[in-house]
Amino acid sequence: MKLARFQRPDVWNWSALDRLTDLRDDINRLFDGSFDGGTSDVFNTWAPALDLYEDKDNLVLTAELPGLKKDDIDISLRDNVITISGERKNEKKYEDSETSRSERFFGRFTRSLALPKTVDANKVKAAYKDGILTVTLPKAEEAKPRQIAIKD
Repeated sequence: MKLARFQRPDVWNWSALDRLTDLRDDINRLFDGSFDGGTSDVFNTWAPALDLYEDKDNLVLTAELPGLKKDDIDISLRDNVITISGERKNEKKYEDSETSRSERFFGRFTRSLALPKTVDANKVKAAYKDGILTVTLPKAEEAKPRQIAIKD
């Protein structure tokens, strides 16, 4: 009888876990779009990528909206939920041609995000430059951190 000593593998194969992460991200993207009461075609919608940052005084939301004009974007804030919606239009028509590959999404989109802190709706500012929307949402006074003095 010959005994073999166990050797721990040097390389851990993460590819299976990576595929599960990709699947989770695809499912999240599928359900991120709006459903319009079931009338929209879920597989032909798109949802722009966005980030939300927080500093001492503000929440800052950035969204990638390439190819849109400022007038094509709507922003609303209600009950501490910000909603960004709009439409990317396909302006170029390629008549008498056959599409070899088409990866860009066109059409209406809606993204809603519950904000983690209460904001002052009267002081919200938005800017749009080079396809990036930046929305600055000042925190309400009650949401800002406060220093508490210790009394003797």
